[in-house]
Amino acid sequence: MIFWRRTALSLRITVTYGMKNTYYLGVDIGGTKCAVLAGTEKMEILERIQFATETSRGPEYAIDKLLENASKIIQKRKGQLPVAIGISCGGPLDSREGLILSPPNLPGWDNIPITNIFEDKFGVPVFLQNDANASALAEWRFGAGQNTKNMIFLTFGTGLGAGMILDGRLYTGTNDLAGEIGHIRLAEDGPEGYGKNGSFEGFCSGAGIARLAREVIGKMLQNGEKVAFVKSEEELRGITAKSLAAAAEQGDPTAIEIFQVSGKYLGIGLSILIDILNPQRIVIGSIYARNPHFFQAACQEVLQREPLRQAAEVCEVVPAALGEQVGDYACLSVAMMGKLRSPHQI
Repeated sequence: MIFWRRTALSLRITVTYGMKNTYYLGVDIGGTKCAVLAGTEKMEILERIQFATETSRGPEYAIDKLLENASKIIQKRKGQLPVAIGISCGGPLDSREGLILSPPNLPGWDNIPITNIFEDKFGVPVFLQNDANASALAEWRFGAGQNTKNMIFLTFGTGLGAGMILDGRLYTGTNDLAGEIGHIRLAEDGPEGYGKNGSFEGFCSGAGIARLAREVIGKMLQNGEKVAFVKSEEELRGITAKSLAAAAEQGDPTAIEIFQVSGKYLGIGLSILIDILNPQRIVIGSIYARNPHFFQAACQEVLQREPLRQAAEVCEVVPAALGEQVGDYACLSVAMMGKLRSPHQI
């Protein structure tokens, strides 16, 4: 039975079921690994199975493994079916039709009717969202976005995307392309990201920061300047955001300066979001969440002068709270919230 309770901030949902041991099934599909898990509405993880996606073997391999592992988990639950299944996957996709539409990190996954495949197998409702939207739901309900009505979640991982909770509902856009903020151009020139030089993703993602570092340090090496943590062109080619963060933690001024550049453009991008969407909170994950101190000073300097003052004053910028568990929370949140309401009216 579902009871609806409206609070001052948003619509809160309390769920009670007559059946004991009720659970949801989550499916997390990634280019490197996939996971299937069972969890309760309080986000207690009951079972979890992970395996390598092995994209070279095509979608059939991974889908068969997902179905097989989902069946194993259901069997461990004495055959009791989940209330619903939630699937989180990188876009592009069609969440309404349940189709995966050729994500760049999943070659061969072209027009895969993933929700129909799971519904036909298990006979329960199945819901699909892209990973940014799914993570936004998770942070909103269980993490750093709790108790907000208007929240934006930024992935800030290998790439940059966003999930948006507006007026207490997930906003996905006309064809699931809302939140593709990484494509916004912030400068005429700069590191490439999302197919565009100087893009938000170019300045504020793991891949973009690595490109920025190669550009900055490459010029220094050509000018005969020394960089303590990069001594050769070969080392420069292998630089990553992670290795740059390690150098910054050791106080290397070049590494710190590169993160400050990223922080400056993060502030510019956030200012655009604040002016357009007037959020209460912006939650930033992955690289930012692990290293907020690298970005905050430069970002805050921009936020103090760039966005509308009244909008900036009511907006917090905070690190994501769910850490490495966000993928698990994300797919289970899609299942829970999709079952309770249309996933586009959460």
